[in-house]
Amino acid sequence: MIGIIWVLNGNIVSGAWFILLSAFFDFIDGFAARLLKVQGEMGKQLDSLADLVSFGVLPGFILFAMAKTTSQLEWLPYCTLILPLFSAFRLAKFNLDTRQSDRFIGVPTPASALFVSTLPHFAIHWPKIGTIVTAPFFLVGIAVTLAILLVSEIPLIALKFKSFSFSKNKFRYSLIGISLALFAWLGLAGIPLIILSYIGLSLVENAIGSE
Repeated sequence: MIGIIWVLNGNIVSGAWFILLSAFFDFIDGFAARLLKVQGEMGKQLDSLADLVSFGVLPGFILFAMAKTTSQLEWLPYCTLILPLFSAFRLAKFNLDTRQSDRFIGVPTPASALFVSTLPHFAIHWPKIGTIVTAPFFLVGIAVTLAILLVSEIPLIALKFKSFSFSKNKFRYSLIGISLALFAWLGLAGIPLIILSYIGLSLVENAIGSE
C-alpha cells in the first residue's frame, strides 16, 4: 500500500522498489510459518490477499502511471489495468487448483510484478531503451502479455521446499543461484533475464520429467 501511495504521488521509481520488498517477504513467509509451526488456512488466504495488492494492484498502478505520462490518448492507459484484473483471477484460480501444490501452472503474480518493477529503472538508466519502454502501446502490450501468461497452462517451478535435498530441488536451487548471480552482476536490469531463466528452467524440468 505504501508503494501505491508513492506512485500516486508521482514517484514511480520508489513505488517500484516496494514490489521488490514485497517479493522478499513473500519468499520468506513460508519459511517463517514452518519454523514457527503456524501454517494454516488463514495464512493461505492472507497470502493471496497480500499478493493481489503487492503483485497485482501496485504493478497495475505503475503501468497506468507510466502510460498516462506519455499517452496522447486519454483512454489508452486504462488498458494496462487488465494486469491487476487477471492477477486477481490467477490468484483465485491458484487457490482452487489442486494441481499447484508443488508447482505453478502459469506465471505466478510475483514474477509478473518483478518484471514490471524493472521498467521505470530501464527508462531512467537506459534512455534509448526507455523510449521504447515508456511508449503507451508498449506498456499496454506488456500488460496484456503478462495477463495471458498469468492464466496460461504452462507448468512452472514453485519455490516451495518440502525438503532441502539438493537432488529433489536441483532446479529450485539452480534458479536461486542464477537469480543471485544475475542480480549481483546487472542489478535490476537482470530481473527480466531472471524471469526468462525461470521460464526456461521450468521448461527443461518439464521436458526431463516427461521422458
